[in-house]
Amino acid sequence: MRAARKEFAKTEEDLKSLQSVGQIIGEVLRPLDNERLIVKASSGPRYVVGCRSKVDKEKLTAGTRVVLDMTTLTIMRALPREVDPVVYNMLHENPGNISYSAVGGLSDQIRELRESIELPLMNPELFVRVGIKPPKGVLLYGPPGTGKTLLARAIASNIDANFLKVVSSAIIDKYIGESARLIREMFGYARDHQVKMIMATNRPDVLDPALLRPGRLDRKIEIPLPNEQSRMEILKIHAAGIAKHGDIDYEAVVKLAEGFNGADLRNVCTEAGMSAIRAERDYVIHEDFMKAVRKLNEAKKLESTAHYNTDFGKD
Repeated sequence: MRAARKEFAKTEEDLKSLQSVGQIIGEVLRPLDNERLIVKASSGPRYVVGCRSKVDKEKLTAGTRVVLDMTTLTIMRALPREVDPVVYNMLHENPGNISYSAVGGLSDQIRELRESIELPLMNPELFVRVGIKPPKGVLLYGPPGTGKTLLARAIASNIDANFLKVVSSAIIDKYIGESARLIREMFGYARDHQVKMIMATNRPDVLDPALLRPGRLDRKIEIPLPNEQSRMEILKIHAAGIAKHGDIDYEAVVKLAEGFNGADLRNVCTEAGMSAIRAERDYVIHEDFMKAVRKLNEAKKLESTAHYNTDFGKD
C-alpha cells in the first residue's frame, strides 16, 4: 500500500510538471501610470502590461528584471539583478579559518584594517552617531610576501563574510568592453550586498591617482618588511606546530634573517624540517634552523644579484 501511494504521488508530480507553462523574462523600461508599465521581453518586442496585486510596484523601476506570464504578459514577480557567472564564481573562494593571532608583527595594520572594514559591517550605528560615512575601500601596499593577502583573508574569516578574490589580470579580456562590463557587474553586486573592497599591490607607484583619491580608497595602509621584533613573532607562529627538541635560540635565527619577509620565515621553518628529515630525525633542533636561515640568506643574495642571459637560444 505504501509503495502504491509513493508511486501515485510521483505520477501526480510528473503530470503537474508536464502541464506547467513556462514564463518569459523581461525588463521594465518605464512605468506609464500606477497600473501599467512598458516592458521589453527577452525576445525583443515591447509591451504595455499590468502586474499582479502581490507584486511591490515600488520595486518596478527602470532596468528591473521581471517574470512575465506566457499568455497575458502580466508581471508575475521581480527578479534580482543579473550578474555574470564569472562574478558568482568569485564567491567560491574560501578564505580559510585564519585568526588575527596567525598574523604576526602587524598589530597596527590589523587595527587600521579592522576599523575600516570590520567595524562598519559589525557596528554601523557608531558611524551614524558620530555623523561620518565609513570608508569604502582600503589599499594595502608593500613588498611581496609581507602578508597583504593574508590580512584580507583574516578579515573575511573573522567576520564570516564571503571572500571574493579577484586578480586584476584575470578580468582583462581581449574583447573591447568586456572587462568594463565585468567591473560594472562586480560593483553592482557590491551595492546589493554591502561588499567592502580591499586592494593589495606591491607597485602603488603605477596606480592611477584617480583610483587612490578619498571616496574610492579612503585608507592606504603600508605593509612593510618586518623588523627584528616582528620577525621573532612571525617565526614563532610558523614554528609553533613543529616537533622540536632542546632549546631553540630564535633570537640568533632572527638576527641572521635580516630583510626576510613573512613568506621567507615560513620557508625557514620548512627548510629546517627538511634538514631534520635528511638526518632521519622526527624532530627539529636549533642547528636545523641555523642551517635553514643561512641557506635562504644565500638564496636571497642570489635573487638580488640575479641576471639573465638575453642571448639564450640564439646562435
